[in-house]
Formats: sequence, structure tokens, C-alpha cells
Amino acid sequence: MNKTRMVLGVEYDGSGFYGWQWQTQHRNIQQVLEQALSKIANHAVTVQCAGRTDTGVHALEQVVHFDTTTTRPLRAWLMGGNSQLPSDVRITWVQDAVGDFHARYSAIARFYRYVILNRPIKSALLREQVTWHSAPLDADKMHHAAQALIGQHDFSSFRAQGCQSKSPWRRMYFIDVYRDDDKVIIDIAANAFLHHMVRNIAGVLMAIGSGKQSAEWTQELLHVKSRQLGGVTAPPDGLYLGSVYYPERYGIAKHPVFNKLPDDARRFD
Repeated sequence: MNKTRMVLGVEYDGSGFYGWQWQTQHRNIQQVLEQALSKIANHAVTVQCAGRTDTGVHALEQVVHFDTTTTRPLRAWLMGGNSQLPSDVRITWVQDAVGDFHARYSAIARFYRYVILNRPIKSALLREQVTWHSAPLDADKMHHAAQALIGQHDFSSFRAQGCQSKSPWRRMYFIDVYRDDDKVIIDIAANAFLHHMVRNIAGVLMAIGSGKQSAEWTQELLHVKSRQLGGVTAPPDGLYLGSVYYPERYGIAKHPVFNKLPDDARRFD
């Protein structure tokens, strides 16, 4: 039978999951999504995602694809899939894949957002959706310090000790730090990310924003290429996979944040 490839946008609250990837003894997003879609397809479904997220990390828009021999209207995959999912996971859109689309390998860039609640008192409503930092943060100083990270660099100082990537080199397209009332938000996009890279960058920037380190620390860490000198890994609570950018030929709607990408990053469009 002929197979059809479907593409999904998926939103989830990661606080109740042990990350994206299948684990037999722990609740994970891949498992609940595959189980839900398998019921709609009437056959076992395996999903591929744009980027695996860790325990406690959320997604505003994870991109997923799966292959099926079953023909269903797009609305059936969307509404039927959501009817089978727990309340902390939602399919937000569905479309047919174009050409050789692959959720992971076709991606040009990934966008993450890190949200810091910067006030003396913790939130009763956002207990696991933001990272709390009680001491005042200088968002402008954090933004200035972060600009040293833009470009192609060896990010060894910002990768987890157990990171399995073969290369520490990544290209960061932009990083913006700004204040929104009592929140400090870090928006960051790169061609790909190392394990814990965003959380380690957030930890460094919070140390700079609180005055514990100078604004030059990010540049210094790039040069030393040592995780041991890289400071604290920020908690997962405030981290969101924001969106994924693909060449236009695949027909995946582009998040407005990707308008900031340099022209050469869109060379495959």
C-alpha cells in the first residue's frame, strides 16, 4: 500500500513528562503522541520530531512527521488526534508533507525561548512554566553580553558534559534578551543546538544580569572552550521550543521571529 507522510505542529507542557523520547518506565511525549495517532490511523504510527526536548521542557511548536497507509481528512487527524491526547499535549495544525520533507533533517533553524520571572515572589500560576529569579536582572546588559555568541562558534563551554554530538560547532543566527513587565525573555535561534546549550547560555546571562559576572564573560567562555568554567545550568521550567524554520518549498508556515534570520540562512528557499 502507498504511504502518505503527514506533518503536525504540536504544543505541550513538558512539566509532566520525562522529555520527548520513548522511555518504557516514564511518561514521555513521543509515546502519548504515537498512541493517539495510532488509534486514528488504525495501525502503529512512529513519529519523528524536529528536536528532542528534555525533561520539563515545553514546546510552543514542535514539528513532527509520520508515515501512514491510512487516508483521513486533515481535520480527522487534528480533531481525532487531540481527542486521544492528554490535556497537556495538543496538535495545533496538520498538513500533507511536500516532497522529501523530514521534520529533523529538512530544518534550517530552530528557535527557543527562555522565560525568567524576575520578581521577589514566586508565581502561584506559573510554577513550572517559568524560571524564577528573585534578584533584579539587567536585561539590557544581558542582551549586550549575548551578542558575542552570534555567528559560527565552538560552543564547548555551553554544552552538557554528556552531550553526544560529534561536533561542538553551531551557528547562532540571533539572540535577543528583553524585559516584558516582570519577565525577562531570551529568544535564540541557531541551525541546531547542543545538549543543554540554551539552558547553559541562560545560566551565564542570568549571572551577568545579576552582576555576578561581567558582560565580557560570554566572550571569555567561547575562548576557553570548557564546560567546567561555564557556570550553572538554568532550570528547564522556563525553556520552550518556539518554532522550526524550513525552506519555503515545504509549505510550512514561518514564525515571524524567523524574519530576523540573515539572508544566507535562507539560501535554500
